Amino acid sequence: MNMRVLSGIQPTGNLHLGNYLGAIRNWVKMQDEGSCFFFLADLHAITVYNDPKALAANIREMAATLLAAGIDPARSVLFRQAMVPAHPELAWLLNGTARIGWLNRMTQFKEKSGKNREGASVGLYAYPVLQAADVLLYKPTHVPVGDDQKQHLELARDIAIKFNTDFNVELFTVPEPFIGASAARIMSLRDGSAKMSKSDPSEMSRIHLTDDADTILQKIRKAKTDAEPLPDTVEGLEGRPEARNLVGIYATLTDQTQSGVLTEFAGQGFGAFKPALADVIIDVVRPITARLEAFRRDPGELDRLLQAGAERAAEVAAPTLEGAYRALGLR
Repeated sequence: MNMRVLSGIQPTGNLHLGNYLGAIRNWVKMQDEGSCFFFLADLHAITVYNDPKALAANIREMAATLLAAGIDPARSVLFRQAMVPAHPELAWLLNGTARIGWLNRMTQFKEKSGKNREGASVGLYAYPVLQAADVLLYKPTHVPVGDDQKQHLELARDIAIKFNTDFNVELFTVPEPFIGASAARIMSLRDGSAKMSKSDPSEMSRIHLTDDADTILQKIRKAKTDAEPLPDTVEGLEGRPEARNLVGIYATLTDQTQSGVLTEFAGQGFGAFKPALADVIIDVVRPITARLEAFRRDPGELDRLLQAGAERAAEVAAPTLEGAYRALGLR
C-alpha cells in the first residue's frame, strides 16, 4: 500500500523540543515511507483573536522552522491552509452533514471556551468540521494524531460515512488514526506531570528550537529534579516524574530505551547527567537553528516554497472538492 500522510500544526509562536520529538521528528521520518502533506493550520489560528502582524510573523517562523527541522519540499507537500481555498469551501459543504449533537460532544471546545462559552467564536465551536475537511480533501491513509485530537478524527470519520451514505457516493476515504511508535510525550522542565507547552508562562519550562547552546545548558541545569541518584531500572523512576522526563528526553534523542540510558548512568546524580543531556540536545538543536537562520535571511525563498506547496496541494484537493459539489447537486 502506498502510504499517504496528512498532518497540520498551528502557527503559534516558537516550536519547542516537545513539538519536535512529539510530532515533527516523526514527520521527517515519514517522508521516507510515503506521500506526505504537511500544512500550517493558519485558518484554525483565527478561531481566537490573533494580532494580524504577529500571526503573519508566526506563520513565516513556523514554516522556516519546519523546513529547518527536516521537512523537505522536494519530498513532501508543505503549504499554508489559507492558500488553498478548497479547505474552507469543503468545510462549508460538510457543515450540512455534520450534526450539532456531534459538535456538542467535542471536549476541546469545552476546555478552550471555559466558562465563557457564549462569548466564544463560532469558529472555535465549528473548527472540527474544518479539521474534517483538512483531512478528507487529501484521502490520506495515515493521520498522525495525539490523544487530544482522537475525538476530532472520529468526527471526520462520522462526517465521511454520513456524506457517502446520504448521497450514495464513495467520495471520502474514512481516515484511520496513526500514532507513531516513536512519538514521545515530553514534559515541562519545571513540572514533570505537565506537558511541555508554549502556553506555560515560564520560559524555563521548555527548550525552544531557537535556543542557543548557553540557554539550553542553563535551562537543563535549572530543570526540576530530585536529590536521588539515577536508578538502574525503569521501575526505579516510579514516583519521580521529573527524573523520568529527563531520562526520556535523553533516550528519545539518542534512539535508546530508557533502560539503556539507565544502564549507562545508574548511580550517578543529576550533576553528571544534566550536562550530558544538554550536550545531546545542543547537538540536535544547533543545526536546526543554523538552517532556520538561513531561511530567515531569505524570506523570498520561503514564500516561493510555500506557494509551490499550495499549488501542489490545491491540485490534489480539487477532484475531491469537485466530487462533493457534484454529489450535492451543486454542479
